Amino acid sequence: MRTPNIFLSGLGVFLPDTVSIESAIKKDRYSASDVELHGWTGLAVAGDIPAPEMALRASRTALERCGLDPGAIGLLLYADCWHQGPDGWVPQSYLQHYLLGGDLLAVEVRNACNGALSALELASSCLSADSGRQAALIVASDNFGTPLVDRWNPGPGFLTGDAAAAMVITTEPGFAQVLSAHSATIAEAEEFHRCGEPMFPPSVTMGQAVDFTTRAEAFRKQQFVEGTGYELIAKLQQKPNECIQKTLSEADIDLEDVARVVITHTSREEAELQFMGVLRLPLSRSTWQYGSTVGHLAAADHIVSLDHLVSTGQVGPGDHVLMIGAAPGVTYSCAVIKILSAPPWASTEQRGSDD
Repeated sequence: MRTPNIFLSGLGVFLPDTVSIESAIKKDRYSASDVELHGWTGLAVAGDIPAPEMALRASRTALERCGLDPGAIGLLLYADCWHQGPDGWVPQSYLQHYLLGGDLLAVEVRNACNGALSALELASSCLSADSGRQAALIVASDNFGTPLVDRWNPGPGFLTGDAAAAMVITTEPGFAQVLSAHSATIAEAEEFHRCGEPMFPPSVTMGQAVDFTTRAEAFRKQQFVEGTGYELIAKLQQKPNECIQKTLSEADIDLEDVARVVITHTSREEAELQFMGVLRLPLSRSTWQYGSTVGHLAAADHIVSLDHLVSTGQVGPGDHVLMIGAAPGVTYSCAVIKILSAPPWASTEQRGSDD
């Protein structure tokens, strides 16, 4: 989807202190043998700070940075993956209560790790369609420090960290322009993230811990028995490239024009194969190195890494940033952002990669 006259005006991040991988190894929470394979060095842990409170802090930063009055926000999209508070309550109302006020449209977006990119696509469409809305706030937040998640071993190769991140998009010029956003789905692969577990009653209501590893193994065995695995693997390899190429085409740029690639915070081998391997680009062109220091922050990954690139001056005026995400569904999401100017909070001293 082309996104004419949609701009990025503010970014905000709440990132708690990190726990080193060495500390986790000493406490027998993480295997030393996995360090070299997966490449994680640390994990952001928020303790008992509620996810909506982290979202509030990140949102305040984003609004302060762009100088926009909270009352100017006409749409709020709140992306999350894990429980936010009391069941039956909605977290976006917390931000309306303590920050935005008014009776704007506020919606929770549950599209797993692609939540923020999906919200960007939705918000861009909404602002383009309704001239009465001139700004939208997108926020993503999760705290995984609960008994039913082993944040150090939730699934194959990844760790779950805590963070909140927010971005303000507007129809008035900002420091960056959103050129395109696109999503794609392989629906027949949705069972990969649920195989071996009943859909009802939901596992969390039965006190059952999250275990993506066991589900993935059950799904692979099922595919082997049914003999459909190779066909699905082919689709899983083809769909990301199609999504990326369409997004680049709609942004009217080529891959050679991309300065940096923001990817889901994931293990080194997955970053090399699933993300940068598809692009045939070195890992150093991505944000993997930074992501490895804080862990997989669920839907907040992409905003946190973009903020890191902008704030440290690793991207500047004229640079194009390609954002790529993968999530249960199985879905792929992409967006292209062009940096127009260095915002006041950005450093202009550091350029190049993190490596």
